[in-house]
Amino acid sequence: MAPLEFTNTSDLSLLNQLNNMISEGRNPDTMDIDLMDSKQILTQINNEDRKVPLAIEKCIEPISEAVDAVVEAFKLGGRLVYIGAGTSGRLGILDAVECPPTFSIPSEQVVGLIAGGNKAILKAVEGAEDDPVMGVDDLKNIQFTAKDVLVGIAASGRTPYVIGALDYAKGLGAKTVSLSCNPGSEIAKHADISICPIVGPEVLTGSTRMKSGTAQKLVLNMITTASMIRSGKSYENLMVDVSASNKKLYMRAIRIVMQATQVDAYTAEQALKKTNFMVKLTILHILTGVDPHKGREILVQNEGFLRRSVASLNT
Repeated sequence: MAPLEFTNTSDLSLLNQLNNMISEGRNPDTMDIDLMDSKQILTQINNEDRKVPLAIEKCIEPISEAVDAVVEAFKLGGRLVYIGAGTSGRLGILDAVECPPTFSIPSEQVVGLIAGGNKAILKAVEGAEDDPVMGVDDLKNIQFTAKDVLVGIAASGRTPYVIGALDYAKGLGAKTVSLSCNPGSEIAKHADISICPIVGPEVLTGSTRMKSGTAQKLVLNMITTASMIRSGKSYENLMVDVSASNKKLYMRAIRIVMQATQVDAYTAEQALKKTNFMVKLTILHILTGVDPHKGREILVQNEGFLRRSVASLNT
């Protein structure tokens, strides 16, 4: 990359932006961190990390608005799409890829996009985040539509790749959400809903993979988990749509049935075999005695909500 020429207006503008970002500021509590021993450094990091959930607590209202938008999109057959660069993009992909096995949804329902494409997951792609057109192209490549919800993630709040994508999504009439850690960020101006947990300067100045990254991870977990619960993916606090795709999840499915119905492991496993390991249907079968084929119909009638389905058969 060519050296900066500070007579260049755009370079000066970016420098000024960084100078005014909370996430890029110097933390007065860690100025002597290079003189500390291991335990002292870890204590400082831990002290800073404690601030993250408190910052998120102040953002419950916009996070709730985002969840409502996602739930509505799912009802209409739309998707939740995350887009970001670097750490922000990787966090979106991480949350997206964990949804199918956790909630038995198609892999296309929650999508993560990163500047530079899949190769940027493992290695930074120079300059990718500075191209707003690339953000638009990536949305076009997945046939993004007005039915979808786009969550633009950028700790700095100024990533051109994300801004380009948000503008394109808004132009289609889709609901848009920004997630940053700097108040008054640029991406907030391009989104319908702004989520901004202010976690303050990092332990290491500008290392936004730390508190900012933690905050983003927590918010993304909240958005998908709450949206899935609101879409009927839980019974009480149990993951009743878990996909038994490996040995651990196979045993977890048995355990969930046991917890929901108070039967023993053998009974749970035998019942699961009757339903092709559909946990939700198995629980409905055990709790109400309904035939699995009829149980499927009942679940459809109740939009997949197990508690509602149980109640309808027990009245």
